[in-house]
Order: sequence, then structure tokens, then C-alpha cells
Amino acid sequence: MSYIVEANGLTKYFFPRITLGKTLRYMFGRKDSIAVLEDVTFAMKKGEIFGLIGPNGAGKTTLLKILATLILPSKGSVRVSGHEAVAESVAVRQCIGLVSGEERSFYWRISGRENLMFFAAFYNISTKLAQKRIEELIKLLEISAPDRMVGEYSSGMKQRLALARGLLHDPPVLLMDEPTKSLDPGNAEKIRNIVKDRLCLKEKKTIIWATHNLQEAETVCDRIGLINHGRLIAVGAMEELRMKAGLGKTASLEEIYGVIGTTHGFL
Repeated sequence: MSYIVEANGLTKYFFPRITLGKTLRYMFGRKDSIAVLEDVTFAMKKGEIFGLIGPNGAGKTTLLKILATLILPSKGSVRVSGHEAVAESVAVRQCIGLVSGEERSFYWRISGRENLMFFAAFYNISTKLAQKRIEELIKLLEISAPDRMVGEYSSGMKQRLALARGLLHDPPVLLMDEPTKSLDPGNAEKIRNIVKDRLCLKEKKTIIWATHNLQEAETVCDRIGLINHGRLIAVGAMEELRMKAGLGKTASLEEIYGVIGTTHGFL
């Protein structure tokens, strides 16, 4: 079977901060590393939504940053659309759109449209094509007042703008880090519907959805990975996760998470 995203044995070590006086001592052979990810392996088919669930500090954001080529893995490999993430990072970036719940990643003193034009330049999208694509995304995502300064946008509108930015170059893969964070229920539902019904079902985009919202993950995702202390401790569709947790056919993800989380010591 051909996969669009493949992660094999991904491991990432970080080192504690050090003072200048300790620099020489730590230059060689440091043994105080912290494993943020350990031997993470999974694969995704085209058009699949893969949920990533875990407590704060579990490794979700680090995993997304490695997939997006923003940081390098210490061990292991990633392939996206057949491209190896380290050796072919430019090609991988063209295949990936990163969507974050972090609002500070925009220029607040210029308009939403101007922000999108600015970021389109990073993908070498021509002015004419960028203008056309931005108009399409404004309509699709219902971005009201696109010519207003971003600093005046609501949290929901900033999140729609973040999704538009991730879709500018029409990537086959979307990495979504807490995409409904801080949104009211209505706006969160609209984002979920756009992603699931339009981007996934209609356009067949492949999506990794990292969230703390268990009900959201259960509703949106085809498969779910539970991650803790940098390890994927369970992966599967809801039916498979129910079996792994020893629960019945109607058990919710919250119940599954409670059982597996208690078993693995993070609840």
C-alpha cells in the first residue's frame, strides 16, 4: 500500500539550557539529553484525518515541527509524498501546510489580504495567481473584512486566516496544531466542517489534527494516536482503541483515554 506520510522510528533529543561557564564541559559527549520523541512510527493514506492526542509536553508539537521540516530528528526518518524530509526538505515544504492556533504569527498592522500576499511570496506564487487563490480562500473560509487590519480580527477570524495561509499553495498534507484553540463552539464547528467535508472528503487532503479536545478528535478523525512522554502508546480507529482499552462498542474516546492514560501513568 502506498502512503502519503510515513514516519519511521522518529526520535528527538533536546538538551537542558547551559550557562556560558559550562559550555566547554558540554561540547562533547553530553549525556544529559531529554528524549522528547522516542521511536515514533506511523503511516497515513491519502484523504485520512489522523488525530494526535496527549497531555501537555507529550511531544505533539515537536512531532508536527519535524514533519514540517522546522526541526531535524535525532534519529529516524520522515517521507511526505515520496520525499525524504531531511534530504528533500524544500520538496516536502511544498507538500505541507502548517496551521497553528498561535495568533502571533501574523503581522497585526496590515490586513488579512496583505498578510496572505506576503506569505504567498514564500511559495514563489505569482502575484496574479496569489490574488486568485486568496479570493478563493476568502470565499471558502468566509473571511469577513479581509482588508481590515489583522489586529482587529476576532480569534475565530484569525484562525480562519491561519487556515487560509496553510492552504495558499494547495498542499496535499495539512498539519493542524490545536486548530480550534480559543474558539467559541460555533466557530470551532465551522472549522471542523470545512476541514472534514471540503478539504478531506472532497479535495482528499491528508490531515494530522493535534488537539486536547477528545470529543473533537472522536468526531473528526478517522484514526487516533495517543502520545505520552514522546511515545505513541496506542494507534487506531475508535473500534481498535476500544478493544485495546478493553471497553465496549459504545465507549467514548474520553473513556478510552481514561483507561489507557491510567495504565500508562499520565492520568
